[in-house]
Amino acid sequence: MKNFITSLSTRKAAMVVGIAFITSIFIVTLVDDFLLANFVVPGNTEVLASDIEDNGRRFGFAVVGYLLVLILDAIIGLALYVVLKPANKNLASITAVLRLLYAFVLIFGLFALAFQIIDVYNYASIKLLGYIFFALHILVLGYSVFKSEYIPKSLGILLVLASFTYIVFFVDFHLPETLEEITMLTMAAAELSLSIWLMVKRNGLPENSL
Repeated sequence: MKNFITSLSTRKAAMVVGIAFITSIFIVTLVDDFLLANFVVPGNTEVLASDIEDNGRRFGFAVVGYLLVLILDAIIGLALYVVLKPANKNLASITAVLRLLYAFVLIFGLFALAFQIIDVYNYASIKLLGYIFFALHILVLGYSVFKSEYIPKSLGILLVLASFTYIVFFVDFHLPETLEEITMLTMAAAELSLSIWLMVKRNGLPENSL
């Protein structure tokens, strides 16, 4: 892991963030829309339990797909550390650690569910804990971007705002489906905007000092 970080320039790290995030969006869409609904993000646990029971093979594919997404999330966290380190090493570290915690908590829950150590309801609780770490990650990421001085402050503000939209996962507001979809799009748009900006503007990023 240390070699992975030290071998990356900020330019390469920016590309890693962008490519990994766009790839993860594709996989998440495939898993949650075409394999098992409510598997990737918190949702209707009873429906998820029924889907898993009725679709064993699809559940297996969903587990593999979601595991790939979480591995990509861990890689994104490390790459973001490289990108943000020139601005503030401490904030960059916190940003990376929170995303890694999110990924590791969900990987644990995923394996526990796949090997039937826990049921789908305990998995939902673990997944919710993971999303708390993720919401905190987005909040700190937004603040780090805002303070960086080499990434547009507007992206930092968008990320901070997006971090608060995750409250829909923690509190059941019984929102209309359309409003929930808009909320989900806001979350994705914040990270996607940062990812695209990093890929396009990577050559203008400051390099880390040795």
